Amino acid sequence: MEGKNSWYLVDGYRPAPEPDPGCHYEGHESIMILNPNAIDAHVLITIYFEDREPAENIPLLVPAKRIRSFRSSDSSLLGGCVLSVNEQYSMSFKSDAGIIVQYGRLDIQQANMAYMALIGYSE
Repeated sequence: MEGKNSWYLVDGYRPAPEPDPGCHYEGHESIMILNPNAIDAHVLITIYFEDREPAENIPLLVPAKRIRSFRSSDSSLLGGCVLSVNEQYSMSFKSDAGIIVQYGRLDIQQANMAYMALIGYSE
């Protein structure tokens, strides 16, 4: 995959300076996939679990020069695979075009919420 000499910020978002008084936060996980190429990326996702067989070869299209972002709770994008709350899992992404994958989590289980974002390991 090209791009090791270049870095991309995948999870770009410019928030309002002050939150809407009526808003509330929702804990979630997000997967962001950037396709910087001039061709569509055909991605196959595999989800691995601690106590059952993996859900394999879930197709996802990432259009050319676009980002595809989704929450792990959206089973419609995961081939019907349901990822339950508090369930441990891992994912792999195989693509026919170079992509960049990032993962983010907003954890609100404590009063001091935490957000983390990770760039996936790539080969």
